[in-house]
Amino acid sequence: MPPPLTFLPVTPERWPDMERLFQARGGPKHCWCMVWRPMPAGASRSGSAAKKTAMESLVRGGTPAGIIGYLEGDPAAWCSIAPRPTYRDLGGPINSSDTPDAVWSLACFFVLRRLRGQGVSRQLLDAAIAHARDSGASVVEAYPVAPDSPSYRFMGFAPLFEAAGFERIGAAGSRRQVMRLWL
Repeated sequence: MPPPLTFLPVTPERWPDMERLFQARGGPKHCWCMVWRPMPAGASRSGSAAKKTAMESLVRGGTPAGIIGYLEGDPAAWCSIAPRPTYRDLGGPINSSDTPDAVWSLACFFVLRRLRGQGVSRQLLDAAIAHARDSGASVVEAYPVAPDSPSYRFMGFAPLFEAAGFERIGAAGSRRQVMRLWL
């Protein structure tokens, strides 16, 4: 039985929770989930401080960035889910009939090490889908890899998305699949 998490979008008021989660042991403090997001003009992609500042600016500016999973009130998991225009090119198809925020991209998962292997990723995925739907998305697009992939594992594994009803629509590079769920 997976631990019962509650999920909330990251907001300026929840920025301290995101900081705490990302700076936890094993947390993504090196990337601050900015790998697929554009950096401000003149900012370096090489330093974690610049990435943290860029993510904080997005959150404090009201740009959707993702959801935080809470276990007993403490931040325990993260999913980067936001309108595709808030990211750099992730490799999915661009359809001119899509309204700008119709497609939401799911680009990253992070779960505290002690909670891994307990079904938290499925809870995160379900909560991310619900968040995108509630925010007006008509499609959730993801870029997972095979479970034995040596890289991009933070983007999730294809079987998880298949089990949730996503369909493979293409590839992005040699490892990432492009999968969509129509809402």
